[in-house]
Parts: sequence; structure tokens; C-alpha cells
Amino acid sequence: MLTEHNTFFASPSTSTPPQELHPLPPEWSEVASFFQHLGVLRMFHQDYLESLPGEHSLKLNEGFEQAFNVTKVIVHPYYNPSTFNHDIMLLKLDRPVRINSYVQPARLPDYYSTPSLGTSCTVSGWGVTQVYSYTLSKELRAVQVPIISSSACNIYYSGRITENMICASTNTGGKDSCQGDSGGPLVCGGALHGIVSWGISCANARYPGVYTKVSNYVSWIERGTSEQ
Repeated sequence: MLTEHNTFFASPSTSTPPQELHPLPPEWSEVASFFQHLGVLRMFHQDYLESLPGEHSLKLNEGFEQAFNVTKVIVHPYYNPSTFNHDIMLLKLDRPVRINSYVQPARLPDYYSTPSLGTSCTVSGWGVTQVYSYTLSKELRAVQVPIISSSACNIYYSGRITENMICASTNTGGKDSCQGDSGGPLVCGGALHGIVSWGISCANARYPGVYTKVSNYVSWIERGTSEQ
């Protein structure tokens, strides 16, 4: 999470960690299928994957963290690693997440709904804080970015934005998700409307951040999370 000028936009206090948002049911989590394309799930069996809701600082054990093993992975059957269309998968945890003041759920959006243009949404993650850096942030960070139209986004990306994607960016850049934030939440009005998916550069007004449009997958999510 960074600004165009390679400075931190948000630095949450360790004394008041931000809430990490998860959709319901509490034993399921959503991430981008991009992780599988990168080889994360091919290199590591699901038995070695962990989910850490409540995590804030990767350097410290603050006592707010909850550690879960992943018992099931469901990748969207039509995920395309070339176009990043249908960039979503589900992870089933070994038990329900414990909801408390540090971990709060974000509700699923209405079916096929889209936040109004200009809606300010919050994206969070541990991604890099400099455009050409490979060093991830040690603390969970968040920025607010406004929703822009798919037609405007397609001008920047030469028609690569599908109906299953939404874009967010400021007119001047300076706020964005970045490498290492992939799979993170884009929350608008308390609903999980987006999942960090792809983009060109970071915090650049000419290249908005592109997110999986979660509302198009609510039925698929409900079917997947109802499976045992």
C-alpha cells in the first residue's frame, strides 16, 4: 500500500489495530486466483497454508491474531490467468473465525450490484510501499480510493476490463494497492465489493487499480460455502 511518491499513506497504530474484514460464513475466506497463477498453491499444499485474521504487525505477536489452517481450496472454474477474468477463489478454514473488536465481517454485496461512481472504498494489505520494491510492509495498511467507471478504466487498459472487474483510482493518483496486496479486500459501505486483482504500476492516475467484482460471484460463493 503506497502513494505515488513512495511514502506511506496510512500507518495504523499498533495500539489500535484496524479490523480485518472477512465475508460470512466465518470459516470461509475469499482471495484472488492470481495467487494460484503465481504458484503459491502449486508450491505449497493447502495443509501448509494459514489464514491470520486479526493480524496487524508481522513483526510482533500482539495477542489479537487468530491462526487457521486451510482445509479446502475452490478456484473459480473459469479463471483465466492471461486476462485475470474470474479472479477469485475460496479458502475454507479449519474452524469458524472468532468475531471480536479486532476481527469484523464485511457482508457480501447485493447480487450484481456496483458501487456508485465516486464511492470511497477502503483497500488494505501488506503490499510493498515503494513501486519498484520487493519488500512487503510489516504492518497492515489501508487507503481509500474512489470507484471509477469501467468505460473510463477501459480507456487506460485498452479494453481489457471485463464485466467481472471494477476499477478504483484518484484523478491524480497517489493512492493504490500494489504488489503483495493481491487477494485483499476492497470494502465499500461495509460490503466486500472487490478483491485486489491486477494493474499496471501503482498509485499512477493513468493506470487504475483493478479488482474482481465480488457481486457477480455471490451465487457462486453461496454454493461453494454451502459445501462440506
